[in-house]
Amino acid sequence: MTAAASPTPTRPGAPAVAGPPRYDGDTTVPAGKVKLPPVVWLLGAVSFVMSTSSLIVAGLLPQISDSLGVSVSSAGLLITVYALGMGIGAPVMSLATLRLPHRSAMIAALLVFAAGHILGALGSNLALALVGRFAAALGNGTFWVMGAVVATAAAGPAARTRAMSVMVGGMTLANAVGVPLGTAAGQLVGWQALFWTLALISLAATVVVARRVPADTGGGDSSLRAELGALKHPHLWLIYLAAALMQGGLLAFYSYIAPLLTERAGLSTTVLPLAMLGYGAGALAGTAFGGRRGDRRPYATLIPAAAVTATLLAAITLWATNSVAAVILLVLLGAVGISSTPILVGQVIRIVGPGRALPVALTTSAFQVGIASGSWIGGVALTSALGLKGPSLVGLALALAALLPLSLLAAASQRTAGAAVLGGSPSTPHSRDSHLHPPHA
Repeated sequence: MTAAASPTPTRPGAPAVAGPPRYDGDTTVPAGKVKLPPVVWLLGAVSFVMSTSSLIVAGLLPQISDSLGVSVSSAGLLITVYALGMGIGAPVMSLATLRLPHRSAMIAALLVFAAGHILGALGSNLALALVGRFAAALGNGTFWVMGAVVATAAAGPAARTRAMSVMVGGMTLANAVGVPLGTAAGQLVGWQALFWTLALISLAATVVVARRVPADTGGGDSSLRAELGALKHPHLWLIYLAAALMQGGLLAFYSYIAPLLTERAGLSTTVLPLAMLGYGAGALAGTAFGGRRGDRRPYATLIPAAAVTATLLAAITLWATNSVAAVILLVLLGAVGISSTPILVGQVIRIVGPGRALPVALTTSAFQVGIASGSWIGGVALTSALGLKGPSLVGLALALAALLPLSLLAAASQRTAGAAVLGGSPSTPHSRDSHLHPPHA
């Protein structure tokens, strides 16, 4: 990643022809507007399908508990197990599939995902359903990691963060549209039928991935030592910390959005889905914005995003007693808070280089840690003397805490850019904080 591309010679007086992105030291100089390849959009579409499954159980817990003959709280373990499968399983499976070509790993992940839903649909007791959900989560986590590696490699250095915004956009669209529609469908035809449908869709996606993802997209050149060696870079752990804190800040509030909007803001329960849809629309816009701006000025985008997220959570704490104000703040929070997600994943790939699955998998784990810890602490605050103000206050504290690792990363980026200038490496105004020094050539 440190070798500069040789300039293309031109005849005197001939017009300059924009070539592919070139690398000057550690500075990416985009040559013209880079168009994302079709494979990126394909992987984003599959991310939408798989992410729809991850949260769809939440709206069907009463049905599932009745069908399996367990309490709703026991059925809620299906959500916990899925989070564990995503958070712990993603890095484990990234190592288990280390020697597989990425396309083969993604096909295997889709098959495991389908098998998990078939097992869940056939299961007549909670134990089998839990095993099925864990298997589906393993498939989801593995596909997402490999998809991120393939999408960013296909997009090239000048558009890696934009490619990640498509992957994250699939997840965001699933939360905004897929989960509500899937919940309604599950309530209409039954949750087992919905699981069968997701299994069939994932099998169809397997065929498409096998035909459309390039066969030479593979990782056979990696090794366990190389993957673990990439984790020695200290900046990676600052990114993981920032990811957990930013995600935790959002989920501390959003996990309890229903009581906060209905009981504190006085919003009607019939309008609540529309408010959540507004949050999803804002999140989609924020993901697109972060993907486009994050390739050029990541920390000049991330730090304001964390600061504005904290400001919005403070405003929610103080003024979200009016339903109109609460919904407006909610939509803005979705737009600003989610904008950081593709940038953070993109920065991990900039540090370790394309093709490293384990560091990307640990980014997924960091987000899952943020989701679990943020929702748990927010719940504790909700039942404390803080009451309905508790979750947003927890989110405010976590968002402010994220400013520390982000500021350290930005300072390191500035030092790297300054050293490059002093050393004679060319730079551009747009790329002075574009990424940190990779640990390898």
